[in-house]
Amino acid sequence: MSTANLAAIRAHRPAWNKGRVVGQKRPLQPKHVWAIRVHLEIAERIRELALFNLAIDSKLRGCDLVRLKVADVYAAVQVKHRAAIVQSKTRRPVSFEITEGTRKAIGAWLEAPLMVRSKHLWPGRFHERRHTSTRQYARLVRDWVTSIGLEPSAYGTHSMRRTKVAQIYRKIGNLRAVQLLLEYTKMDSTVCYLGVELEDALAIAEAVEI
Repeated sequence: MSTANLAAIRAHRPAWNKGRVVGQKRPLQPKHVWAIRVHLEIAERIRELALFNLAIDSKLRGCDLVRLKVADVYAAVQVKHRAAIVQSKTRRPVSFEITEGTRKAIGAWLEAPLMVRSKHLWPGRFHERRHTSTRQYARLVRDWVTSIGLEPSAYGTHSMRRTKVAQIYRKIGNLRAVQLLLEYTKMDSTVCYLGVELEDALAIAEAVEI
């Protein structure tokens, strides 16, 4: 095949990001979180409610969230108040809180027939798949945001990871706390992840009187 033909083939190949919104996905606002929770509760989607709540609380990447095991969050006949895992991407340990509402949702999910003798917190739908895939999790996130009228292209699985830390930062302005929660080694990474702007810094400075 000639070089000219190769160039012609490459010219017709569409860009991988054609038609997609590229860049950081937005965190959910508190009103969005509550709207999705109410939607899932009314629809009695117990599994999804537990998954959504834990995604917000844990601040985990999707790959770590779907791989969670029952033993990671459940011990001594109750859902733990705090849990810790080793992240698959960084191989660093990370701890996270499990709030009361999330513990209740997980407790209800653990009583479901599908969870009998399951080691995985989110077992897959097919026998050859031990746990829910990250792709399936992404589809669920898309369904959640669509269900309350949000534009799905603006949100993704990282929206779940960013939601709680974004609110923590807005309320207390403590980047170090956010860095610890996300287990980032560099403050610059935390700043970029949150999308901290000069206006944010000035607003924090204005709230402090000496």
